[in-house]
Amino acid sequence: MPPHTIRLKNRLLMIAGVSATTLMGLGGALLPHGGGSDALAATEASPARKPENIPTETPIKHIIYIVGENRSFENVFGTYRPKHGEKIWNLLSQGIVNVDGTPGKNFAKGQQHQVTSSNGRFVLSPLNKSPYTFLPVPTIASAQPEGVGLEFGIVDASGKPTAAFPEGDPSLPRRDQITLATGGTGSIPKNAPDTRIPGVNRLPAGPFQQTSPTLPYDAYEGDTIHQLFQMWQQNDCGMKNATRENPTGCLHDLYPFVATTNGTLPTQTPTDGGQDMAFFNMNTGDAPIFKALADKYTLSDNFHQAIMGGSVTGAIGIAYGDNAFYSDGNGHPLVPPGSIMNPDPVAGSVNTYQSNGTWVNCSDPNQPGVAELHYYLSSLHYYAGPNCAPHAYYATRDADPPYDASGALVPATATTMPPLVQRHIGDVLNEGNVSWAWYSGGYDSAVAVAGGATDIFNQVFRAGYCDHCNPFQYSKSVMADPKARAVHLKDVSDNLFDDIDKGNLPAVAFVKPDGALQGHPGSGKVSLLEEFVQNIVHHAKANPKLFADTAIIVSFDESGGMYDSGFIQPLDFFGDGPRMPMLVISPYSAGGHVVHSYNDQASVLKFIERNWHLGRISNRSRDNLPNPVMDRENLWVPVNMPAIGDLFDMFDFDHGAHDHDGHHHDDDHHGHGHDDQGDDNDDQR
Repeated sequence: MPPHTIRLKNRLLMIAGVSATTLMGLGGALLPHGGGSDALAATEASPARKPENIPTETPIKHIIYIVGENRSFENVFGTYRPKHGEKIWNLLSQGIVNVDGTPGKNFAKGQQHQVTSSNGRFVLSPLNKSPYTFLPVPTIASAQPEGVGLEFGIVDASGKPTAAFPEGDPSLPRRDQITLATGGTGSIPKNAPDTRIPGVNRLPAGPFQQTSPTLPYDAYEGDTIHQLFQMWQQNDCGMKNATRENPTGCLHDLYPFVATTNGTLPTQTPTDGGQDMAFFNMNTGDAPIFKALADKYTLSDNFHQAIMGGSVTGAIGIAYGDNAFYSDGNGHPLVPPGSIMNPDPVAGSVNTYQSNGTWVNCSDPNQPGVAELHYYLSSLHYYAGPNCAPHAYYATRDADPPYDASGALVPATATTMPPLVQRHIGDVLNEGNVSWAWYSGGYDSAVAVAGGATDIFNQVFRAGYCDHCNPFQYSKSVMADPKARAVHLKDVSDNLFDDIDKGNLPAVAFVKPDGALQGHPGSGKVSLLEEFVQNIVHHAKANPKLFADTAIIVSFDESGGMYDSGFIQPLDFFGDGPRMPMLVISPYSAGGHVVHSYNDQASVLKFIERNWHLGRISNRSRDNLPNPVMDRENLWVPVNMPAIGDLFDMFDFDHGAHDHDGHHHDDDHHGHGHDDQGDDNDDQR
């Protein structure tokens, strides 16, 4: 029996119970973030060891964690049918839609509502609501007349790289460059109805299939709102709605209402519509690469964004397992100079916030909107305190990073996050001398432009670099240290593929594609993200020695305000949020399984910590939560809430590797349906 198997059998998994001290840190808002000078990250006193030489709990020596942008689980996997014997919670299995994407017999479960009046206060779960007759018209929030490759001159209309960009987008193989030229919105103007959707003006008021002969899968589409208070409202959580099946009472029935009312005065035309209810249909050929990977490896149908909100809070959750607050740059809370959140509606409106601000003091129930969320958390049948440190103003939406890519401090504004000194997973890895890096598309170009470069190549790929998606660009321990930046911040095309091919990959590699390839609604396409993921999988498999001990995790930073019907487990003031797709691709995750254990983004942190025998990030971060004990009658709900998993059950370590031949598998590119998927979809629940 291999040593790792012995350890797994003898090492008890903490599945229940949290100490009083930990509870206070997680919910009582009494413990600090570890701020101040003592919170600066551990220095790299000794060089990180080679990954293959580090003792690990499992055979996994490398993680490649690919982070896409803004997709809910059901936006991508809403119609996925797993292999015979596997269960799944999605639109199809719930009977909300049929295999062909039309409304199903239980379509009412996805019915969307509008709120008819306001009492002048922010309301989390309103009583005065009525169903829409038709879905608010989906719109194009940011028109993309042509493919992004054409827009920036990277490729021509045939997908051939131009003279200025001889490699095209170097994160994609040559055969996939054509995708950069396709899918434009054409002559549809910004904020106009997406007339490519059949019957766009009279869609049933629930989930609808986005794709059709007039709107192919490989196309740009609309975007929608996704900030912390708005996400809470979209999901309509209240214990008055609770049932045995849905014990936290989140109805998910106010998505288009929030999108069409928030930030829009009564005299203005709404700029968001019902596009948050769109889903792709894998049974008609959509998302073929993700389908093929799910068919072959392991999919989670219960993986959540850790913090409600957008890309910044999503990124902070990925690396810190917590939210971040406005400070003096040394971990001491300060009152921001402006951009304070006030979600109470303006006079004469139903839900137009008085301020879509960046910060909220969620420890103070007198702040607008705060008491409403406190009351809901206190009404849950398990303990879930706010976890808001006293006097701290936490991020509610995207806050600008305090540094540019070269490490220089940028001029601060009311929406700039001061340098963070709270601990992150990089600090924990440094303390264990475990190597890690954040690979970003366009990072080297961003550094070059910060240094004065003006050439077209660097200007274009600097535009594709997502600085606010990089959680370590907020960290003083990384950004203020040139050595740390050189070791831990790298470029995708210039570094990642070489590191994979040559076996120089760090133990933990976070991967963020450039803006064209992230899959973000409106500015990106899931098809391009799929091609990017497949490229990494092929590179990894072409190095059999590396792939044999590697786990590739594919997920997203947040759900993007896209509809999802799955169970939500509130953990504190900041979330959890809705489900997102999450795949694990590894020789130890083969089999086409669907895992239901409750996880969020901090579950990846828990896996890293357990696998490499490391400590926790802080006394209040989400990695302190116990692993869930799942309800045998309700497979998606833990009985020991609050709890999140550590992803160990996404793997089969006891029976060895099942897919370690290292060959390029064509079936990773082309989705093949299962011959035995003719079961009644209700039987999948």
